Formats: sequence, C-alpha cells, structure tokens
Amino acid sequence: MRNPQCGPVPRRILVAPDKFKGTLTAREAAESIAAGWRRIHPDDVLDLLPMSDGGEGFGAVLAGALDAETRVCPTTDAAGRPRDAQWWWSPARGVAVVETAQVNGLALLPPGRFHPFELDTFGIGAVLRDAVAVGARECWIGVGGSATNDAGFGLARSLGWRFFDGAGLGIERWPDLARLARIQMPPTNPLEGCALTVAVDVGNPLLGPDGCTRVYGPQKGLNPDRAPEAEAALGRLAETMRAQWGRDLADVPGSGAAGGLGYGLQAFLGARVESGFEIFSKANALDSRLGKADLVLTGEGSLDRQSLMGKGTGRIAARARIHGKPCIGLAGLVEPLSAEEAGRSPFAAAHAIAPTLATPEAARARAAHWLEELAARVARG
Repeated sequence: MRNPQCGPVPRRILVAPDKFKGTLTAREAAESIAAGWRRIHPDDVLDLLPMSDGGEGFGAVLAGALDAETRVCPTTDAAGRPRDAQWWWSPARGVAVVETAQVNGLALLPPGRFHPFELDTFGIGAVLRDAVAVGARECWIGVGGSATNDAGFGLARSLGWRFFDGAGLGIERWPDLARLARIQMPPTNPLEGCALTVAVDVGNPLLGPDGCTRVYGPQKGLNPDRAPEAEAALGRLAETMRAQWGRDLADVPGSGAAGGLGYGLQAFLGARVESGFEIFSKANALDSRLGKADLVLTGEGSLDRQSLMGKGTGRIAARARIHGKPCIGLAGLVEPLSAEEAGRSPFAAAHAIAPTLATPEAARARAAHWLEELAARVARG
C-alpha cells in the first residue's frame, strides 16, 4: 500500500500465533514473527496477540488479557511428586486462571517412566482451593496438555469425595473404579461461591471410540491392549454418577478433554464447559482487533488438517475471513492438502520453515531464529 506523495502507508498487522509445541510459547512465537516482519516493513503497526484455546500456555495468555498477577501454589504433580504450580489472579475482576497442565501436564514427567494407571489429578485440588482462599468468584480452567486419564477422580478425592466398592472398601486408584458401587459427596463444597468455567480445545465425549481413552490415551502411554480396562473404569464412574446423583454428563462435548477432566469438573464441581477459543476471544476483544487489522498472521508448530477442524489457528483464520481480512499461516511444517481441502481452507496462504529454510531438526533447535526468518521471507513477498 503506497501513497504517491508520502510513501508506503503503514498497515496494521494482527500477530496471533499459538505455541509451537516443545519449542516456543505463544508469546515467543509472536515476538519472533513480529521481529521478522519489522525487518522488512518497519513502519507497519503490529498488534501482538499470543493465543491459546485451552491447552498449555492458556494461563499466561489469559493473564495478559486480565492484567493478572502470578501466584504459586505448593502441590503435587500427576505422579504425586512435590511441585510448585503457577496460577494467575486478577483481584480487580475476582477472576482466577488455572492451567491444569501446571499440575498434571504430560511435559512435566520423564518420558515413559510412569504408566497412566499410576497418574491422577489429585494435585489440581490444592490450586483451586488456593484460588478460592484469596477470594476468587470466578475461575477459568484450561485443561489441555494432560498426562492423566482419570476423569477427575483424583481431583474429586482431593476435595472430599469418596468412592467405595461393593464390600464398602475405599477406592484410591482410578483403574479400580471398575469395582465402584457407591460415591459419597463431601459434607461441604470447598469451592462454594466460585463459578468454574472449563476451557476445552476438543469436543470429545468421555467414552467410546471418540472418547478420551481411545483417542488421547496412546499419546500418554496407554497402550490399546489396556484401553478396555480404562474404559471400564470410566464407564462405571459415569454409570454410578448417573444412577446415584442424576448427573448424566458423559456425552457432553468436551467431557473427554484432558483424559476426562472435563467430565470430572462438571460432575463433581458443577463446572460449565466452554470453548477455550471463545474464552480467549472475548477476553482479548478479538473481533474488535480483527476489524482494525489489514492482515492477520497466525501459526503453530504444524499446520495440518486438525488446524482446519477447530484448532485455534484455524479458528483465527476463519474469524479473520468473516471480517474480510486475509490470514497467513506460519509453521514449522505444513501438511499438504488435497485440492478440495485447500479450497475449504480459511488461510489465504500457509508457509513452513521446513524443508525450505531448514531441516525439521534445525528448525526445532533454533525455532525462534527460523520463525523470524520465515516471517521476513513472507513479508518480502
């Protein structure tokens, strides 16, 4: 865009990437893209909006929108090891932001050391109690990136729920829920007065072929031959909750999020499930910022078919299209699409670091550098 008398007219560029998993946070990705773009177009106005749709990084992203302060809570990770977990607090709004991956995140555990049958969500309870103790009236909970598959069983136990088999013996491991006969509610709700909203980035139910065990269990180390045991345990939990307490939630979209934590937060704590992307959008006035932008840049580690099926980057692109603004995707890798898929894509264009600028290994080793180089290359074009 050029004014013949005054030279180039600055454009407004919205830079809204997700994390590049394992290499860059969303904030780091936004800064790398911005640095590359500024090298070519130093007069453009860049609006940096790191994004998260409920997975890892959700807390830091929402904290920025709320001007929230960081708090630390002593608790335990999914394997029961001591850990100081971060959460975020906005006193002015009475809102706490909890990212459960700070407690039960898969990235916190040594690869292959723990089987999912050994892991649970018990440590999350301490963080929620901490938030209520400082006066939180509302809590936004991002649940992505989990190592667990316990449907919130550990969290429930940490808050006073008790589970018994047919002989009246207490159940303390979630795989043993297959023997569940009775659930005892705590006498008081330790989170009373705090409305809980679960930010989910998937729409899976708790059970079945599309449920948490069969879809996400393998990436947590749950082999298919053990899946029937896990499915039986969670199925019995859902059946008992329905029969005893009238809480029929297993089929609610998002109940399968984070190994069924989406289900547990609803069933045990009365939480409401909402799209993490929509929470992010409202908190950051996304539509207003899109309306002011001339161009949108988004990105993540891999742009693929999932990006077109509801992941945050694809939803950024789709929302930009609604506003009539072109959106360019930047990634480490871009999965080739068929002509039909490309025709449905909301992206105006998509560009990858590998293999054009660097090998996948080199791209991961120096992700910030190569993402900056990719942004500069796109800016030149």
